Amino acid sequence: MALGVRSPEGVPDSRGLNLFAADPSFRALVELHLEPALAAHLMPHLERLGAMAGAELDEWALEADKNPPVLRGQRIEKHPAYRKLEEVAFSTYGLAAMSHRAGVLGWPEPLPPVAKYALTYLYVQAEFGVCCPLSMTDALTRTIRRFADPALVARYLPALTSQDMDVLIQGAMFMTEQQAGSDVGATRTRAVRSGDAWALHGEKWFCSNADAGLALVLARPEGAPEGTRGLSLFLMPRVLPDGSPNRYRIVRLKDKLGTRDMPSGEIVLEGALAYLVGDPQRGFVQMADMINMSRLSNGVRAAGLMRRALTEALFVARHRIAFGRPLIELPLMRRQLLKLMLPAEAARSVMFYAALELAKADAGDETARRRLRVLTPLLKFRACRDARRVTGDAMEVRGGVGYTEEWSDPRLVRDAHLGSIWEGTSNIVALDVMRAIRKEAALDALLPDLNERIERAPRLLAARVAASLDKAAAFAYDAATAGPESHARQAASGLYYAVAAALLADEGTRLAARGDCRRHLLALLAYLHRLAPRDPLRGDAQRIEEAFAQALLPETPVGPEALEKILPILSH
Repeated sequence: MALGVRSPEGVPDSRGLNLFAADPSFRALVELHLEPALAAHLMPHLERLGAMAGAELDEWALEADKNPPVLRGQRIEKHPAYRKLEEVAFSTYGLAAMSHRAGVLGWPEPLPPVAKYALTYLYVQAEFGVCCPLSMTDALTRTIRRFADPALVARYLPALTSQDMDVLIQGAMFMTEQQAGSDVGATRTRAVRSGDAWALHGEKWFCSNADAGLALVLARPEGAPEGTRGLSLFLMPRVLPDGSPNRYRIVRLKDKLGTRDMPSGEIVLEGALAYLVGDPQRGFVQMADMINMSRLSNGVRAAGLMRRALTEALFVARHRIAFGRPLIELPLMRRQLLKLMLPAEAARSVMFYAALELAKADAGDETARRRLRVLTPLLKFRACRDARRVTGDAMEVRGGVGYTEEWSDPRLVRDAHLGSIWEGTSNIVALDVMRAIRKEAALDALLPDLNERIERAPRLLAARVAASLDKAAAFAYDAATAGPESHARQAASGLYYAVAAALLADEGTRLAARGDCRRHLLALLAYLHRLAPRDPLRGDAQRIEEAFAQALLPETPVGPEALEKILPILSH
């Protein structure tokens, strides 16, 4: 709760809650998925960030949300609370730098994606807006390192990866035009050769982090063909080498539903100097690398938003008394909490898997690259859509007071809606899942790995999950290659939850050695609620749902007897 606001009588106040300590499964998953030495090294940093996320970061985020940036001439004035949030992300934790250089958080080499996303997952539970420039700075750095001239990289890399806020240059991606949103091939921005550089002319209609020091821009060189194949990628600085401002104007800032503290604006390019990045005939393909990293980041952020919403809902349900009992003892509330928990846990498992596959892909593993090619749009599509519902339903747990802007709930709801729009709407991203299956044989890379993981799970669970994965993959393949385009979203949703169930089952098997089969139960819940055929009007599910609630809602380790208790019920 914001400073100076008194919690209403009877409404539990979670202010000051350590969001890492309040999520015991997260610690176990960090230890499971990170190398032991790195996991041990990061634990104090995660503990500290969790404490900040539930206290000062959350307070700053509430304050910054109420005080959006203001355009004064060509200078964007940001609220001091937003500046503090930036400093924690970029400086204290180095989240934009840690993939690109050694030394961040005291680690002697660049940190792997799984570490970066674990930290981002925790940070976003307090603040979403800063995560956009954070992600774009990280992704822009990655893109120019992969494709740009080495001299250009050498010029800008130190500032892009600096943790000194006075030196840091943030990144952005200026791509969207009014007539060219998802239809990028309709881009009208022109590029005219100007000595060793280019001059850009046109309008970019939705530019987040509008005053970033560097932006990647898509433009069409004079004489280039129409469509995406005629687009080239350019790196455009905010300030020219001689210290003068570049030739583009911020026309106005957007009044947005969410991420109100982060400046998004409309920009007019008036001969802005820019540098060609990579092959001029492959501009869109190169930009797609940045887009995919942003999509993956969107999925991570959606997972974090769902976890924050779940943490708040569980806290209220455990501490608020109604009708003589804590809310969490009421049967309907218990069922609703399970419906919040499942998508939150599914997204977290897919997030960790995608992060590990990204590291393999970047190391040259072609099969991992093809797996990541489908995992990225899958996570972006389904997790972002789930976050909209989870945050809204979690707000109901706090009740009418949760609808007021004194709490995190409304901000979570507003920010959650952004993920389904940025870097491709749900339709576009679902179609990208189909494209990955059709053009890159992504299922051929993904299914063998998942089936190998499923085989290690308890037999009755493994049989159900494996059958669902086969069915979901067959439906997705048919939708991608022969079926109507209208089934793309349905196919992507089925495939996502089949993948999530396989990963939850695998995590459950691996954590069972430490005495916790909780994720086996989550895999089974994913099967029952998202994959198995069921009659919504049958009324005999109460006994099995209460068994799930009893085992899962305390968020404590679960022994194998819980799974052994539920599986026989399913057989009848």
